[in-house]
Amino acid sequence: MKKTFIFIFSFGLSLVFGQKVSDFRYVHISEKFESFKDNQYGLAPFLSKALKGKKYVIVEGSKDNWPSELKQSPCNVINAEVLNDSSFLRNKVKLQFKDCNDKEILSTKGSSSIKDYEEGYRDALIQALIAVPVSNPVNNIAVEPKNEIKQEVIEKETVAEISALPVENAGAQKFSNGKLNLQRIQIDNAQFILADANSSVPYATFKITGKKDVFRVKLANGLNTIGYWENGNMVIELPVSGDEYTKEVFYKK
Repeated sequence: MKKTFIFIFSFGLSLVFGQKVSDFRYVHISEKFESFKDNQYGLAPFLSKALKGKKYVIVEGSKDNWPSELKQSPCNVINAEVLNDSSFLRNKVKLQFKDCNDKEILSTKGSSSIKDYEEGYRDALIQALIAVPVSNPVNNIAVEPKNEIKQEVIEKETVAEISALPVENAGAQKFSNGKLNLQRIQIDNAQFILADANSSVPYATFKITGKKDVFRVKLANGLNTIGYWENGNMVIELPVSGDEYTKEVFYKK
């Protein structure tokens, strides 16, 4: 009897304390983030698009407008909030995820040296999103068909607007130039990061251009350049001096 009690107690603790963000499928994002006051810099829709790229389903509006199944089981929804954590010289954000009991499940920070607020806060949010895993829910509750259809349409429209990246399962890809070992982390359909495979520290951020397989690249030191796919490998043109560039090839492992 005592052993049974210990087992039940331990199982209960794992339910209470063992939750991860990836356990959830549904994420609620506020229309406005309180710490940004009047100017929101488009962070809510930016976060929404990024989380959709990580396979989360975004729940909008107040609980009164949620699908009936989610109203009955609100604890299947996790709440995301972006906080202004800026210092004098850098734009910083804190990305928080809390459960239905207002318990923090994950808190991750990002910073940017970009002075423009809108671009800087978004760049900081990209860094914070690196620590957010892809959704792998433990409970899949059904939503009303009309909501599933609406979500599917939104995702298809997003993909139609932005050219898809060329390789499946991008988040699992690893690259090396012989000195650095990097992992590709997908942010959304428009951008991804090559980060240190061990520490997840970003090496470069890639954004799509109007030309297939060519990307605008921002290096961790703030320099801007271009990158492109070549025979399945990623090539980055690194500035040397003046208008001279050298090709740095990261081979797919």
